[in-house]
Amino acid sequence: MELSRDYMTQEPYQILLIEDDSATAVMVDHCFGPSIVSPLAERLPVQITTVSNLAEAVDICQDREFAVVLLDLFLSELQGIDTLIKARTIFPDQSIIVYSQSEDEHLVIQAFQHGADGYLRLKNLDSYLLYYELLSVLERNIYRRKSENQRNLASQQKEYSALETLISSTTSVTARMFGSDTIKDSFPELFGELKQTYGELLELALDQRAFRVDHNLSERLRNLADRLGFMKASPRDIIEIHTTVLKEKNHNINVIKSQAYATEGRLIVLELMGYLASFYRKYYVSLNNLNISSRISPRFPPKIVLKLIIFA
Repeated sequence: MELSRDYMTQEPYQILLIEDDSATAVMVDHCFGPSIVSPLAERLPVQITTVSNLAEAVDICQDREFAVVLLDLFLSELQGIDTLIKARTIFPDQSIIVYSQSEDEHLVIQAFQHGADGYLRLKNLDSYLLYYELLSVLERNIYRRKSENQRNLASQQKEYSALETLISSTTSVTARMFGSDTIKDSFPELFGELKQTYGELLELALDQRAFRVDHNLSERLRNLADRLGFMKASPRDIIEIHTTVLKEKNHNINVIKSQAYATEGRLIVLELMGYLASFYRKYYVSLNNLNISSRISPRFPPKIVLKLIIFA
């Protein structure tokens, strides 16, 4: 089997071995040992970490990431397919290769039905089979990730196209309310400042989500919405700022971060739209109150005029 370029690396792949029998653990570790000479071993360096039960596996995975989990189906705490079911519940997205002494073909079928990425029998286990199974899982992960990335990129491109179509189609109502020219066309320097502010808020949104910190993002978005409102911005202007920032930030970054920008961007652009709508509601209420006050007879005392405006 040819090794994908994605796995030609000098960094060892972290493998988590869940095994409570010390003799078996030593045997598996020996299969990956430095004395093993094979093309796969040379091109696929690994580092084994061994734990004796699933609880220890949960603890260690809180601080470290593993490429693959090797799981004994017959631990002291659980037996057979129940071991895999529990492990898959704990690690829903983790690649898991299971192994056992059992000769039961039905157990093999059950293992794959319940989410095993590979199955090995200890009786036949050697370095070549272990490396081959590991490589097969890693290669499948590559193709699965590439396929998912392609779907995500296609979805993002579709989203950008839809937003750009929305930008280019200004309705007659919007044109009458806000004017047909966008901020980008009328005030390019101001557009650049608004774009920079929005980009900084997007970074804060990612930081807030990743590190569970509070950057008072809602208040910052409200302030930006007020600034946009004073410039008579339309939803079209917000969408144009949003798409421009996303395109610039998606240049030369990995797909994971691109997805993060897209996800957080959808949330903050909707929140910003809501604050802009709130701004205009307050703006038109104020105008209506002023119109009411101008129509009230001058014979009413100022205090009565004020009460009439408040309750209008």
